[in-house]
Amino acid sequence: MIKIGHYNTLRILRETSVGLFLGDDSGEDVLLPNKYCPEEFEIDDMIEVFVYLDYDERKIATNIHPKILMHEFALLEVAAVSENGAFLEWGLEKHLLVPFKEQRQKMEEGRWYIVRLELDEMTQRLYGSNKIEKRLDNTNLEIEEGDEVEALVYRKTDFGYSVIINHKLKGLIYENEVFTELNIGEKHKAWVKKIREENKVDISLQPIGYENAISEHSQRVYDTLKNNNGFLALNDKSAPEDIYNRFSISKKAFKKAIGDLYKHRKISISKKGIKIIE
Repeated sequence: MIKIGHYNTLRILRETSVGLFLGDDSGEDVLLPNKYCPEEFEIDDMIEVFVYLDYDERKIATNIHPKILMHEFALLEVAAVSENGAFLEWGLEKHLLVPFKEQRQKMEEGRWYIVRLELDEMTQRLYGSNKIEKRLDNTNLEIEEGDEVEALVYRKTDFGYSVIINHKLKGLIYENEVFTELNIGEKHKAWVKKIREENKVDISLQPIGYENAISEHSQRVYDTLKNNNGFLALNDKSAPEDIYNRFSISKKAFKKAIGDLYKHRKISISKKGIKIIE
């Protein structure tokens, strides 16, 4: 079955005046309009397309990559508001509807909101939901401490930043562990720092564990040194802001990184900065 809201790899069945008809093993087919057809193709070629419903509520294929896929979260802009809800720009011709019942607060044209792509099983229509907490469930965690994850920032709290983990789970980055401004809607590579009672998840923007942090950060510092004639005006006394602006890591991680390089006689450390040892 050709899935709505997903990428589908389909076979080119036939060419018509309006475009190519694509099909799968179930016998279902879908139109890829002329404007989305590849310049060169042959019948029976396999092609990857995104499928959704057009204005006439028929399945349609496109080679355009939408800004959000099924059951994913993304920050999208409201293009228009009508009596049916808010219509968001998501990269395709037909805007994505967020019905009023799926809005945490009334959406306004020109503003940006985090939504999740959903499918109405009755009508087969795609829609967006802004009710984030309703879509996150930490009951059964598929992650462990130390795992690398994707974290999408969705709210600033008194404790730090609430994040969506791998489009499924809720987590928190503590404010005292953030060394730069985080913006709503940003996606970051992150790591699971701790899983607490009731499956509450603490997230770190830096690798967990001494060995992981040192190996990655040390290499970055050393590579940067090589690209700057072997010298940087930074050391263990430098301001945390200066270190973060250069490497996007904490001062603690930076000190461990240069300490590792120094221990292996890769660099020298002075009041002026750090220097590669030839």
